[in-house]
Amino acid sequence: MFLEKIKSRQSGVMLYGITPPKAGTTPERVAEIADKTIARLSSLDIDALVVYDVQDESARTNQERPFPFINAMDPLDFASEHLGSLNVPKIIYRPAGKFTNAELTDWLEKLHQQTFYPVFVGVPAPDFQVKTSLSEAYKIWEKHKVTSVIGAVTIPERHHVLKDEDVRILDKMSSGVSYFISQCVFDLDYAKQLIADLSASCKSKQTDPPTIIFTITACGSAKTLDFMEWLGIHLPAQVKEDLRQADDMLERSVEICLEIASELTAFCMEHAIPFGFNIESVAIRKAEIEASIDMASAINQLLKDAGLRN
Repeated sequence: MFLEKIKSRQSGVMLYGITPPKAGTTPERVAEIADKTIARLSSLDIDALVVYDVQDESARTNQERPFPFINAMDPLDFASEHLGSLNVPKIIYRPAGKFTNAELTDWLEKLHQQTFYPVFVGVPAPDFQVKTSLSEAYKIWEKHKVTSVIGAVTIPERHHVLKDEDVRILDKMSSGVSYFISQCVFDLDYAKQLIADLSASCKSKQTDPPTIIFTITACGSAKTLDFMEWLGIHLPAQVKEDLRQADDMLERSVEICLEIASELTAFCMEHAIPFGFNIESVAIRKAEIEASIDMASAINQLLKDAGLRN
C-alpha cells in the first residue's frame, strides 16, 4: 500500500526507521538482530520500513561527536538478505554523491527488483568530492517512475534559518520526488512554519503538495539528548529543561513526542498537506527500542481516530 498511498497523496502514512548493524558484526549476531527486529515489527501496522545509510558527519561541525562513529552494514544488503520475512516495503537511504552514475544505476536496478524504494540524501561533508549530483541521480531513477516513488529529506531547522525549504521541496518535486522524510522533530514551531510556507507556496503555484513524513524519536538519556543536538536537531529550551528535570526522561520524551504528533496531525489536516510519521529507533537500549514500538502503536491509533488509517 505504500506506493499507492504516496502516489495518491493519502495522509496517515506510517513508517518505522532503523539503522543496520555495525560493520564487522558476526553473521550469527546479524541474524539475531534481524530476528529480533522482525519479531518486534511484525505486530506493528506500518506501511514501510526505513533503513538508514549511516554516515560520518564529523566534518560538518567543529563540535566533538558525543558518540564515536562506527561504520554500519550496507542498508540494502541488510534489508534484502536478513529482513525478507518482514512483509512490508523497504525504503533505503543512499548518499547519491558517493557513487558513480554506473554504480547508482546498478543499485537502483537491484532496489527495483525487490520493490524497495530509494531516498537520496546529501554527502556527509560540504567539501566531499561528489561523483553524481542529486539532479543526475534523479534522472537515473526516472526510468522507474511509473512503478516506483522516490523520496528526499526535509529539515525544518534549515527552513528556520534560510527560509527556503519550501523552494527546495518544490525544486525536488520537479525532479520526481513525491514524498519527504523530515529530520527528527522536537521543535513544533519549526515544523509548523515549514508546513504553512509549503502550503502557501503550493497554492501560489497551483501545485499539489507532496507527502511530508515527520520523523519522531524518543530520547532516553542525557547523552542521547547531546547527540541529537550535535546532529542539528533543535530542541526548544523548555523541552530540554523538561527532559533534564524529568524523573524518567524516556517516559517524558514519549509524552512530548505524542503531543507533537497530535499537533502536527491537526495542523497538516488544516493546511491540506498529505502527511505521515516515521517512528525512528536508532538506540541500542532495550527500553528505548520498546518505547519506540509503543509510540508507533499510539501514533497509529491517533491516525485511526482522525479517520486517516483503517
